Amino acid sequence: MDHVLIIHAVKDYTAWKQVFDAAASMRKAAGEQCYTVLRNENDPNKIIHFSRWDSIANARAFFESPRLVEIRRVAGVEAPEFHYLHELERGNL
Repeated sequence: MDHVLIIHAVKDYTAWKQVFDAAASMRKAAGEQCYTVLRNENDPNKIIHFSRWDSIANARAFFESPRLVEIRRVAGVEAPEFHYLHELERGNL
């Protein structure tokens, strides 16, 4: 399975979340299968978006597209850090 981990600061979480939710169908059409949104314990405007994708190529094409650059700007995203990841193992304890 392929995943993307994005760490970024946002100017306002509520405003960012509205844009994030509005883009759900766009993310799904691009190949996102599921996601988790996390917030840093000590910085409420540092957000982690962890998602599973049908392929890293599709995820990269989506997140690096000019359209998404503009959406991030409108959403108040600052300095996103992208990590494209191939899953090696999963387990339950």
